[in-house]
Amino acid sequence: MTTDLFRTPSISSQLLTALRAAVLFLVLCGLGYTGVATFLGGLLFPQQATGSLIERNGQIVGSRLVGQAFAGEAYFYGRPSAANYDPTATGGSNLAPSNPALRERAMGDSARIQAKEGVSADNIPVELLAASGAGLDPDISPAAARLQAPRVAAARGLPEQAVLAAIEQQVQGPQWGLFGQTRVNVLLLNLALDDLANNAKDHQ
Repeated sequence: MTTDLFRTPSISSQLLTALRAAVLFLVLCGLGYTGVATFLGGLLFPQQATGSLIERNGQIVGSRLVGQAFAGEAYFYGRPSAANYDPTATGGSNLAPSNPALRERAMGDSARIQAKEGVSADNIPVELLAASGAGLDPDISPAAARLQAPRVAAARGLPEQAVLAAIEQQVQGPQWGLFGQTRVNVLLLNLALDDLANNAKDHQ
C-alpha cells in the first residue's frame, strides 16, 4: 500500500509548484535585483549611471564615452567612424586591409588631413586614418591632438602654446595605469578650449 510519503505528486501540483518558483524568481531577479542595482548605481556612480553625459548651460552636449563629429577650423576632430558616430548603429566597416574601398577611403582621409593640417602623410597618426571597431571611440592620441594644434590656435586667435597646454591638461594615462594607451578625449578638449575662449572674452 502506497503511503503519502512515497506518493508521486500529480501533474497539476508539479505545474503549480513550477509556476510559483518562476514567479518568485521573476520578481527577485527581474525586478528586485535590477531595481537594487539601478538604485545603487545611481547613488554611488550618478554620472556613469546616466551615460557619462556632459552638460553646458543646461543642455546636454555629448557623452565622454561616445565620439562625435566636429566641424569648423576651431575644433579638434577624432577618429573616422564607419557608423557615422551613431550609438544605435555601432560597428566597423568589416573591410579587410587589402580591400580597395578601405584603401581608397584611407588615402582620401590622408589627403584631406595633409591639406587641412599642412603636414606630410608620414606625420599623420594612424588612428586619424583607421576607424575603431565600434565607430564611437571618443579619444585620440596626444600626438594626433598636437598635430591639429596649429590650425585650432590660428582659428581661435590663440597662441599655439596655449592650445598645446590645453592638450596636456586633458591627457589621460592608461586605465588604472595598466590598460589602454595615453589618450586625449576630443569632446573634453574642445569644451576646455571653448571655456578658455569664453573666459578670455569675460576679461576683455
